[in-house]
Amino acid sequence: MFRQQKYLKQDPQYIFDFIQHHPFATFVLNGEDLLATHIPVLLKGTPEKFFLYGHIAEASEQYKYLKNGIEALLIFHGAQGYVSSSWYKDINISTWDYSAVHVNVKLKLQSRKELEESLQDLVKTFEKDQQNPIYYNDLPRDMLEDHLPLITGFWCEPVKVQAIAKLHQGFDKQDVHSVCRHLEERQDLSLSKNIIKEHGTDH
Repeated sequence: MFRQQKYLKQDPQYIFDFIQHHPFATFVLNGEDLLATHIPVLLKGTPEKFFLYGHIAEASEQYKYLKNGIEALLIFHGAQGYVSSSWYKDINISTWDYSAVHVNVKLKLQSRKELEESLQDLVKTFEKDQQNPIYYNDLPRDMLEDHLPLITGFWCEPVKVQAIAKLHQGFDKQDVHSVCRHLEERQDLSLSKNIIKEHGTDH
């Protein structure tokens, strides 16, 4: 990850919260070439010590490379967007604001029981706020029995964690306000909110 010092995010709480709020990750590992899949990933533990877990379909080309102890990379993406040079009071170079967390991990394959428990967690996490939630154990058992052999779950032990938030640090207040205003006009509300939070200001 390319990270300029002023954009670094090293607070464990920031990283923990970021992953919780942006759980849909890019899962990268090295097979015959680099392979990537986009999957939801959950975490357990504390900001100081956590692990992650997810699963992929056995139809995925990544599947045959899944082994205990192999290294992989999880990329978690936050809000992002183009910033036009026309938004500044003085001419400047256009750019792209974004935030991301990279977690290099070692994998450990899950047992059948661990996979089922992980799937229960996954469904509960995203289903609980639905008007009429249907949880994992509400599904027909024969449907689950047909589905489980087609996926493989894994634990992810972090070995390196890097985080960045490039949100117009170092720009003056007038330009920051202008960027936020234009982003909101473009309906990039999440990115604008992140910039405002980073600068501890309103506009």
